[in-house]
Amino acid sequence: MLQISCPFCGPRDEIEFTFGGESHIQRPSPEVSDSEWADYLYCRDNPKGVHHERWQHRDGCRQWFNIERDTVTHQIYRIYRMDEPRYPLRSLQQPAKSEVSEHHA
Repeated sequence: MLQISCPFCGPRDEIEFTFGGESHIQRPSPEVSDSEWADYLYCRDNPKGVHHERWQHRDGCRQWFNIERDTVTHQIYRIYRMDEPRYPLRSLQQPAKSEVSEHHA
C-alpha cells in the first residue's frame, strides 16, 4: 500500500487521503474567452512521469497539500504544504534519500 507522509500528521496509509487533481492551476482572468474558460475548468495534464498533484488528508487533519509524484512508479519525491513554492519537475531519476516518503508493503 502507498504510504503518504502528511505534512501535518506524518505517515499514513493512502486510504486516508483523497486525490485532488493537478496542482498549481492558475485561475484565468474574467475576460477570457469561453474556450479558454472551458480549458481551465476541464482540461488537465495527465503525464506519464513526474507530476505535481493536490491531495487532502480526508480521514485525518483534513488539510490540503501538494505531492510531486511519478505516475508510473508511484514514487513520491516531495510533499509540501499549499503555501510552499513549487520546484521545477524532476526528470525520472532516483530520489534523494532524505526525500523518500513512500514505502510499498
